Amino acid sequence: MDPLWVELGTSERACHFDENGDGELRMSNLIEEYGLIGDGETTALVHRDGSIDWLCWPRFDSDACFAALLGTADNGRWQLAPAALTRTSRRYLEDTLVLETEFESDSGAVRVTDFMPIGETNSAVVRIVRGLRGRVTMCGQMELKFDYGSTRPWLEVHGKHAVARVGPDLAVLYSPIELRRDGSTVLCEFELRESEERAFTLIYGAGFAPEPPPIDPHKALANTQDYWRKWINRFDKKTVWSDAVRRSLITLKAMIYNRSGGVIAAPTTSLPERPGGDRNWDYRFCWIRDAAFTLMALIDAGYHDTEAKRWRDWLLRAVAGEPEKMRIMYRVDGSRRLEEWNATWLPGYRWTTPVRIGNAAASQRQLDIFGELVECIYISAHAGICRSEQEEQLLDAIVQHVEKVWRQPDQGLWEQRGKPRHFVYSKVSAWVSIDRHVRHHEEFHSGRGSALQRMRRLRDDMHAEICREGYDAGLGTFVEYYGAGSLDASLLLLPLLGFLPVNDKRIVRTIEAIERELVVDGLVHRMPPHQANPEGAFLACTCWLADCQWMLGRREAARKSFERVLAVRNDLGLLAEEYNVRAKRFAGNFPQALSHVALIRTALRFSGAVTERGDVRSSPSN
Repeated sequence: MDPLWVELGTSERACHFDENGDGELRMSNLIEEYGLIGDGETTALVHRDGSIDWLCWPRFDSDACFAALLGTADNGRWQLAPAALTRTSRRYLEDTLVLETEFESDSGAVRVTDFMPIGETNSAVVRIVRGLRGRVTMCGQMELKFDYGSTRPWLEVHGKHAVARVGPDLAVLYSPIELRRDGSTVLCEFELRESEERAFTLIYGAGFAPEPPPIDPHKALANTQDYWRKWINRFDKKTVWSDAVRRSLITLKAMIYNRSGGVIAAPTTSLPERPGGDRNWDYRFCWIRDAAFTLMALIDAGYHDTEAKRWRDWLLRAVAGEPEKMRIMYRVDGSRRLEEWNATWLPGYRWTTPVRIGNAAASQRQLDIFGELVECIYISAHAGICRSEQEEQLLDAIVQHVEKVWRQPDQGLWEQRGKPRHFVYSKVSAWVSIDRHVRHHEEFHSGRGSALQRMRRLRDDMHAEICREGYDAGLGTFVEYYGAGSLDASLLLLPLLGFLPVNDKRIVRTIEAIERELVVDGLVHRMPPHQANPEGAFLACTCWLADCQWMLGRREAARKSFERVLAVRNDLGLLAEEYNVRAKRFAGNFPQALSHVALIRTALRFSGAVTERGDVRSSPSN
């Protein structure tokens, strides 16, 4: 997207009072004002005023050492900006995750280039400042606060480098100019003229190890640009929205943990879905539910032999041999412990608490995860990703488990923390596990045997029950859960999963009802948005609606829905989980992998380059 000039003096902010009690105002920045940089190990969020306000080291799911995003500057940040400025613009260098921000003051202009080098021994953040014209006085302020902004490290400043240690963590700042210390803050000030340049490097290391050596920032910049451009240039599908798809693919790649292949939902925690509410969740983990969507996006984009295979392999390792003990999410390395607790010292994003670390939903019963996993195995086989003995044994174990539990209530796609219910989408996804298992054996094995015949009967019985109990003839639509009189947006997935044809009258009426009841200003909400303080529109759901409209032949409506999602991206092409239509702001964690996956899938569907998640050849008419 084109750079957007922003008058910082007019940017709408919410005020935080300094926790030190001196009355100084602190600003809580809007979510859309951030950009993302990353290195395949972790990511950082960079505000357009030059402040890095969120960074977890050394992994996506590690403790944050910069946590101002969820608090104040005292909770950790690194700002590098002119002493006086009037406006900024920013952009990513084409086809990279290298962020450029230009600052203009009355005396001149500078450019700050922010990136995280790829392939270095230690994770690092590099900031290169270059004078563009005139003279500009630059100020740097770095406050490292480990353990989510609660713990000051032991800090030493020695001329042009600073060292911070606390417990297992070490961070070293290499500077081209003299640094000074003010309490726990590292400061610097310097003047730049046109064509002059200064490079700063912050490197992470183990607290018990020697200091990591400096790196060559310009060589690292060249290598990092080369890495991202080589990776994205493998995408060669033709689409009207090529720039948006390429940016979404790069963003998705930035959320893949290189060591394991796991894909996180988002690099942040506790960015609220609802202003002042308590729906603030930790998304820095890998969801089984998102597996099939992500896998197909990677396969359709041409990454089936690398990222898609590694994601499939991550899933198999995480689930191992006992599907009955499968969790809905895991850490990036596949480990299972995600105990939830509150960081009570953080005031929260725009004063919204609690700030949650970990996610208690990991232990919920959610039937849809079985369909997602079997779908992944089925799709992988069709994409030519090599099959394994573990896959075959796991398939049999999953369907045997689903046969036992599919009639039980669960917490649903949206991870409700209330009473378990018989959610229609959960039942349909459980049906998917049986359906794809049967197809897998029919297409890759003999398709015979008494056990397979039993699975065929089970598939038909499940389909019949869902159509009977999940459809309300009086309303003329499918409903959120058995016996409900309400809709939810997950019902848009029924035709996309191949449960019924998109032109089945029950599906058509359900889509039409969702358009009437869940759409506000062109964007789909998960639930009816009639509460006094509704959550934002769930952006992936609008892409699902566009998919359904396209499949129905309503091409103009589909394009309009999709372009509404494109219109709410920030100036860097990034999407959060939700969009608050009333306030015209992002809501929920950011950037959100599922939002970008849905964008990729819909754009490729419109271009005829998408793998369908199912057809209805094996679905009985009920």
